[in-house]
Amino acid sequence: MDSNNGYDFKLFPKVELHRHLEGSLRLSTLNDIVHQFNLPFSAAELQHLVQMQPDDTFSMQNFLSKFQNLRGFYLSPEIIRRIAYETIADAARDGIRYIEVMFTPAALARTRSYPLNEVIEWVLFSAQQASHDYHLPTRFIISFNRHESPDLAAYVTELAIQYRQHGIVAINLAGNEAEYPASPFRQIFTHARNNDLGVTIHAGEWNNAANIRDAILDYNADRIGHGIHILEDPQLVKLARDRQTPFEVCLTSNLQTGAVTEIGNHPIKQMLDAGLNVTLNTDDPAISGITLSGELQIAHEKLGLSFNQLTRLTLAAVENSFLSPVEKQNLLSGLKNDIQMIHKFN
Repeated sequence: MDSNNGYDFKLFPKVELHRHLEGSLRLSTLNDIVHQFNLPFSAAELQHLVQMQPDDTFSMQNFLSKFQNLRGFYLSPEIIRRIAYETIADAARDGIRYIEVMFTPAALARTRSYPLNEVIEWVLFSAQQASHDYHLPTRFIISFNRHESPDLAAYVTELAIQYRQHGIVAINLAGNEAEYPASPFRQIFTHARNNDLGVTIHAGEWNNAANIRDAILDYNADRIGHGIHILEDPQLVKLARDRQTPFEVCLTSNLQTGAVTEIGNHPIKQMLDAGLNVTLNTDDPAISGITLSGELQIAHEKLGLSFNQLTRLTLAAVENSFLSPVEKQNLLSGLKNDIQMIHKFN
């Protein structure tokens, strides 16, 4: 498997910790919505509206604009339920064995002013049905954005606490880190942690390593979303390595947001070589036009990651998940057996 032999990475057991529900819509579902509500988009226009294209400018602003465009499609509770169900179904079909899905209730609710608690229920119960139907264990992370009100984030966090028994395991701070600090959300992070929720923070994707340091030292983040700028600060690398802070790295997304200039320049291998605790994820598979299997293939064929390194990424995702210790051990045992079989025959 360490040579380019056309290996089908769908067969490789996978775990994902960083996937946004709002970036996971099928184009076929969007086409159905267009026809149902007589929206003025052709199939070609729709694809350019919501999905990054090879001729697009790869920038944070352009990437985030796709989320703004997608907000116009959350036009009924049935659509939100369908999106949640299909996200889990698509992950299962890609060979994912466990997934943690982020979703932003305010984004799903805004177009039709839905009550946030109802949106959360639509997502949770539909995704849980898919989890059962496709035998894919699933947990959920409630997300809010840096540019939005801390009051909104505090309310959403209270809802996350309320729905913990239905699979919510953490909160997440996302959005434009270059222009909006994390400091207004400090007390929210503490409150979540005091109520047995994890905390993940997008940091060091577009901006410098200082945001990663703040997330680790000031906000006690359990995991860092992206974090690829950490290599700019050797002292911070040592801190993160000593603490084994997990990093949720997303290859194609980092290219399309302009965080890296070309895929061959992505620092994931250097992060692994530095002893950092790294996992591999999709971020927004529909916006990027990718699968996690495809990202593994890129890591192997274009970035030179070995079979052992791919295995390390997968097992790290289990170890850094928000599963209970018993659930982690059970999942690890199954994955190790399957990976050993793959290694034996490749």
